[in-house]
Amino acid sequence: MNTTTIAPAKSPAATAASESASKRLMSVDVLRGFDMFWIVGAGSLFFALSQMQTAPKAGGFSLTAFLATQFQHVYWEGFRFYDLIFPMFIFIVGVSLVFSLTKTVAQGGRALAVKRMFLRTLLLIVLGIIYNGGLSGEWQNTRFVGVLGRIGIAYLAAGLTFCFFRTRGMVAICLGLLVGYWAIMTFVPIRNISLEAGSLKKLMKTTGVSDVRTLYDQTTTYISGSYAKGLNVANHFDFHYLPGGKAYGDQFDPEGLLSTLPSIATCLLGVFAGLLLRNNSVTDNKKVILLIAAGVLAVSLGWIWNLQFPIIKRIWTSSYVLVAGGYSAIFLGVFYLIIDVWNYRKWCQPFLWLGMNSITIYMASNIIDFRKLAERFTGGGVKGFLNEHLLKGSGELLAALTGLLLIFLVGRFLYRKNIFLRL
Repeated sequence: MNTTTIAPAKSPAATAASESASKRLMSVDVLRGFDMFWIVGAGSLFFALSQMQTAPKAGGFSLTAFLATQFQHVYWEGFRFYDLIFPMFIFIVGVSLVFSLTKTVAQGGRALAVKRMFLRTLLLIVLGIIYNGGLSGEWQNTRFVGVLGRIGIAYLAAGLTFCFFRTRGMVAICLGLLVGYWAIMTFVPIRNISLEAGSLKKLMKTTGVSDVRTLYDQTTTYISGSYAKGLNVANHFDFHYLPGGKAYGDQFDPEGLLSTLPSIATCLLGVFAGLLLRNNSVTDNKKVILLIAAGVLAVSLGWIWNLQFPIIKRIWTSSYVLVAGGYSAIFLGVFYLIIDVWNYRKWCQPFLWLGMNSITIYMASNIIDFRKLAERFTGGGVKGFLNEHLLKGSGELLAALTGLLLIFLVGRFLYRKNIFLRL
């Protein structure tokens, strides 16, 4: 990665083209790996531990049960640790592109950087379609959007912004995305019909109409300012314009079209963090303070905005962007302090393996399914024996540990072979 200073007269990427490389920030790669660790199923450890602990008395508190809950997404409104994992990855993409695009611009100019961005985005979209089942089903059931597609689009939009705008312009675009999305979600009217699968099923039973489009067209009343599941602008936009299949049987998708706009702002927050880390005029300790302080401020503003614009991951509300981005900045500040300032690095090697090959590990976890593979070694009679003779839940814990061990071994193999696929 390149370490550069920022000149106000040019875009950050263009300014860096004439400056030299200095160091690679290991903390960014490790944080990416730490994030991937949870994405590929580390939460299963806490689910297993919660089964091992005897249930507390009524009104009691179970730490393992609480932690297990933190590794489940909130149904709609609210925030848990697991709701941070996806946006933190996009945030890290923003941090990384500051260094990777700076290097590309320095070596081959902005035209080469743009070309590579488009190719990587296309690759991510294709991989995302494959991850969701590819073209194995009927065309109308193919899911064209998903996690990897959203990462790719956010990366492309934030990368283009980084290459062609000054820092003030990038801040204005980020604010415009957040405020603009809020305005659209709050003031644009929609038909007063919920497109959530359960609500539609009840409505079909009541009216005797089995066609969703007919039900929609028969609804003549309009509302605005609703953020309920299936009854908001983003979900209705998907119903009209999102091709192919949707997730979970609803008429919309959690990685839909309109809700991708604020995810670009999430990536831009990472870009701002990357610009700070790349700035040689700021001391390392001050960088840590600024990252954590900015994170606390963003989290606070997000929870305040939540009073009017709820924190909802599945439509990526602007308040959610601030809360998730703030926590991501705090994590980055802590990892940067420990790894790149204090140089405490021995503990983080396994996370580095995952972080340097995050996309490969993500795809492998879908194709191979490490948890099912682990069951071949620790399932059946082995799990049953441990649950019966050792402790209830210990069989599940062994399977979870084995699955994670297999993931780390794959990451280590790729790392040693210098095979890397990441953003």
